[in-house]
Amino acid sequence: MSNRITFYVDIVSPFAYIAFHVLRNSPAFAKCEISYVPIFLGGLMQACGNNPPINIKNKKNYLGQQRVRWAKYFSVPIIEGFPKGFPIRTLYVQRALCAISQRNPAQLADVIGALFHAFWAEGNTTVGEPEGFTPLLEGILGKEETQQVLVAMNNPEIKALLISNTDRSFNSGAFGLPWFECTNSRGETEGFWGVDHIGQVADFLGLDRSLDKGFRAAL
Repeated sequence: MSNRITFYVDIVSPFAYIAFHVLRNSPAFAKCEISYVPIFLGGLMQACGNNPPINIKNKKNYLGQQRVRWAKYFSVPIIEGFPKGFPIRTLYVQRALCAISQRNPAQLADVIGALFHAFWAEGNTTVGEPEGFTPLLEGILGKEETQQVLVAMNNPEIKALLISNTDRSFNSGAFGLPWFECTNSRGETEGFWGVDHIGQVADFLGLDRSLDKGFRAAL
């Protein structure tokens, strides 16, 4: 049995962006079977009664420093400050990702990566809305398929899928992002939260930390 990771994602999370970049680019995870599941982080936070960290005094500034530190450890491109208007609404872009997961699953990770990069490496705060993310989708899916995605994202089935994915993350133990649901080669499954625990993910899966120097800072 191969190592499997289900990675729950909302592009609004900077730490999910860093973790996504590591999963996609670190040689330590090269042989893992990784599934990316779009959720609505606001819905997850509400479901578990979690207070958004930016609403906690002093924590927003601390997390701003931490995300830059972790990005440097793993050589992830990221802007120094928070994007203007952060946090942005991501309901529509997450629905679009759900539509892509059904119509174009092989290209889902590429689209997620493009959206993450636009928001967290370039500071493009329009990517949460159709007028902002449409050009990015067209660059990967083409104009015709992007138009189909824009139609599909408003279908009741896709709206329900985003809710279902969010419930799925909650039921697996998630209370924030990044959340890794991992199954190792022995068939054991555990959940891990936070990019600062990505070292524990690697250990649980029996991966070689020495393949990536970023793990020197990881738990």
